[in-house]
This record gives sequence, structure tokens and C-alpha cells, in this order.
Amino acid sequence: MEKPKKDQHSQLRDDYIFERYVIGENNNFAANAAIAISRNPGTNYNPFFIYGGVGLGKTHLMQAIGNYIHENSDKKVIYVTSEDFLNEFMECIHGNKMSLFKNKFRRVNVLLIDDIQFFADKPGVQEELFHTFNAVLNAKNQIVFTCDRPPSELKKFEARLINRFDQGLKVDLQPPRYEVRFAIIKATAENRGAFIPDEVIDLLSKKISSNVRDLVGALNTLIAYAEIMGKHVTLEIAQQKLKDIFTSSKQSNLSMDTIKKVVASHFSISVKDLEGKKRTQNIVFPRQLTMYICREMTEYSSTEIGESFGGRDHSTVIYSLDKIRGRFAVDANLESTIDTLKQQVKELAAKL
Repeated sequence: MEKPKKDQHSQLRDDYIFERYVIGENNNFAANAAIAISRNPGTNYNPFFIYGGVGLGKTHLMQAIGNYIHENSDKKVIYVTSEDFLNEFMECIHGNKMSLFKNKFRRVNVLLIDDIQFFADKPGVQEELFHTFNAVLNAKNQIVFTCDRPPSELKKFEARLINRFDQGLKVDLQPPRYEVRFAIIKATAENRGAFIPDEVIDLLSKKISSNVRDLVGALNTLIAYAEIMGKHVTLEIAQQKLKDIFTSSKQSNLSMDTIKKVVASHFSISVKDLEGKKRTQNIVFPRQLTMYICREMTEYSSTEIGESFGGRDHSTVIYSLDKIRGRFAVDANLESTIDTLKQQVKELAAKL
């Protein structure tokens, strides 16, 4: 007899499942690790730390783990955003109900906490998270975190907490390539019961390279137009309705090469100088500034940025970012310079 389907988990989205997660080169390792964890939680790969830029599918992957475990076992699953975790922590402190908080989060079988970077500079909740972390792991239960950066780039976090993050498996999600973007749009449209011509899917896949969230947002705009107006989506309609998205800086297939060209021109040096080994001051500062703008304007990780700058490691990139941040206090013109360069990058990207 077929096993009856469970009620949907109240904290998890029913569409955030593995079957609707399009796997490509950008997320293959992360997705397969998540599937392995969902089938055998609390054993290997614990804690599981997923990081990457906004809209790349971190929450989808995390909740897919939760949905699978909830549906296929009797294990208790809790999904919580960092904001909700913090708010509940504060309410329990003020209400003298910390025992309830500890019992809830320390005795769970699967704990999913989203966007932990927001715990930065909050020592009280970090202290509680540390003890929660230890309790869950010591009971051989599963923890999954998402974050917008790797543990090594987290600032204003206790060292012992970062050490705990580093104990498990860390995976990063990168912006999807064209083929994956095409597959995501096609699959999402089919799940919505909407017909979108391949030429329109091709247009979206080429024009929107930043992240999955922006892709789906553009698709939803077209589907809403078709439903409200009672018209089929054509290439012309897509170009008209999404022209603002296509011309925005975030959606101009922004590459690090574009940023390098702008900064190199501004400082009258070459792109090869930025990528090379020279360490004269007239090159080191523009190089550090270029890395900083790459981190600000793109979804690339520090590892990818370092690789693009002559194969440097991520620690060099982090050092460069810190150097630029430190200069804000002593260089009153730096912020204006960066704003000018960013505007020039947007203008150049829009022409490409």
C-alpha cells in the first residue's frame, strides 16, 4: 500500500524541492551534497555550509533538504531565518523563557538557518548559536547554514564560531551559465503552465546572467502580462516589457573584464598591469580598488576574483578589500571616485 503523503511543513515552501532545482555546472557539487545529506542526515557533511550571492538558490537548496527529510522520515525539522532566530532569542530573553528557546532549537533533528551573515556584531545571539550548534552536533543531528560569503570572509564573528562553520562541508553557488539559465526558465514556465517561446527564453537567458531570482522575476513579469492581457508572449513583447531590466547595471552581463577596463583607463595603466605581478604603488592601489569594485558589483566570490587577477588566492583579495575599506577613513575623495567608476562601468556594460 502506498505511503500516505504528509502534510506540508509549515515553515517550508512546497515548491522548494529537489525535483524543481535545476542542476548545472555552477551548482552540481552543492546539489549532490544536499541530496546525500537529505538521505542520511546527521552523519557525513555536518554542518553543511552553503554560500553565494543573492538569488542563486541557497534557500531553495536548504529547504529542499528539509522538505525531503520531512516527507521521508519522522525527524523534526526546523527552518528559520537569521532574523526570526534573533527575534525569538530576544523575546525569550525579555520574557524569561530561555528554557523554551533552548529546548526548541537544541533538541531538533534538522536545524536549517538562513542568511547567518546577519548575526555579525551580535555577540549575544552568537553565544547562543555556538551552544545550540554544539548541542545539535553532539546529538548527531544535522545543521545546515546559508550565507552570502564563505566563513573566512565573515567579519565580527567569534573565532570559535567560524571554526565550527569550517568543520563541516562548505559549498559555493555561482551564477548559472547560459544552458542552465535556459533550462531554469523553461522548467519554471512549464511548472506554471505557461507557454513561452524558445526565442523568448533564449533572450532572457542571454540578457539576464546575474542570478536565478532575477531570471524568474523577469519570467513572472511576462507570465503576468500574458494572463492579464490574454495575449501570447512574443519576442517583441518580451523586449518591450523587460527593457528596463535588460538595461539595468545588474543585468548587463557585467563581467570583471568590464570593470578592469574602466579602472585601468581611469588610472592610465593597462589591464595586464592589474592582472600582473608588479607591486608599484601606481598599480597596487588600482588593483585593490578593482577587486573591491568587482566584489561590490558582481556575484563573484573572492576565490573567483583572485583567479581572474593572475591566479591570486582568495586571502589576497580579502586583504585588498580590507585595505580599500580602511582608506575610506583617511581619503575623503575615495567614495566619490568609486561612485564615478561604478557609473562608468554601468555605462560601458550597457553598450556591450
